[in-house]
Amino acid sequence: MPARLREWLRRYGPAEAASVVATLGGVWSARASGAGPVAAALVGTWAGNIAYFGWILTADIRHARRVRRAQAGAYGWADVGRNLRALAIEFGPAEVFDSFFIRPALLLWLPRLTGSVGWGSLAAKLLADVTFYIPTVISYELSRRRRLRR
Repeated sequence: MPARLREWLRRYGPAEAASVVATLGGVWSARASGAGPVAAALVGTWAGNIAYFGWILTADIRHARRVRRAQAGAYGWADVGRNLRALAIEFGPAEVFDSFFIRPALLLWLPRLTGSVGWGSLAAKLLADVTFYIPTVISYELSRRRRLRR
């Protein structure tokens, strides 16, 4: 497996697994509580986002703390700001389009088209991920190259 692909899987894989569980759990919980398909699509979208970005941010903070400790420094609010800015650069363009348009629409329509909330929601999640990861990986690689030049 190419090194770049391994790096992407290490970075995004665990967050993606958490997001799948949260997305499906959010959709099923919303539907079980009597919410309609639109509300379930929105709950699934945002539950998946919270799990995904919570995982990524936690991993980035842990990494930054290890780096700070190695430099005999303390992780502080300026570091939090840098981590959040890096996330906005890496995910911002893809996330806005994904969270407000693509993912909710797919989570609304694929369960209807497939006749299955579970399989339709899983298919919606996976299809939305394709459109999400193309710009995300491009942003990640551009940021990575910029960091390496410094």
